[in-house]
Amino acid sequence: MGIIDNITKTLQEDLSGEIKQGSKLAIVAACFSFFAFEKLKKELKNIDELRFIFTSPTFITEQTPKAQREFYIPRLNRERSLYGTEFEIKLRNELTQKAIAKECADWIRQKVTFKSNITNENMAGFIQLDDNAYIPINGFTTIDLGCERGNNAYNIVQKISSPDSIKFLSIFNELWQDKNKLQDVTNVVIDNIAVTLP
Repeated sequence: MGIIDNITKTLQEDLSGEIKQGSKLAIVAACFSFFAFEKLKKELKNIDELRFIFTSPTFITEQTPKAQREFYIPRLNRERSLYGTEFEIKLRNELTQKAIAKECADWIRQKVTFKSNITNENMAGFIQLDDNAYIPINGFTTIDLGCERGNNAYNIVQKISSPDSIKFLSIFNELWQDKNKLQDVTNVVIDNIAVTLP
């Protein structure tokens, strides 16, 4: 167990040291950015799999009447974060973005499955990496990895080791199998990344 303050030690540094050949990742988070992939791509290319759950309805087919669409406005921001949050985009140019997007899309096709929460139930974010869990996690972005500050006053993450971390994997696996709560959106994520490609 330990505390990652994202000042003296970042989540990126810790994950980089913990991800091994054949590692398995399970992430529950509000958003995914391919700039976060870029920061850990050397390590992420060696994992066996990443299973990712979006904590709120994201990349799902909209089936809500027009009168209730206000609920979906934040969802669009979560979906746009795929290309980087407002803080990440400021630092990137379009050519770099296309190269990262292509590399990330190729990696996703080989190693990643995305599912989205289709309920109104809240899901707290976390990362499960082999025998370690990291909480709380808002998104998988360079800000959440501690690479950039963003507009957070602080960004403290607790690292929980086995056997306590196993409970998080158990919760994840139970959610992952529940078709009433999650919808596979992997192809939609890949299609959205492809929009940035030439």
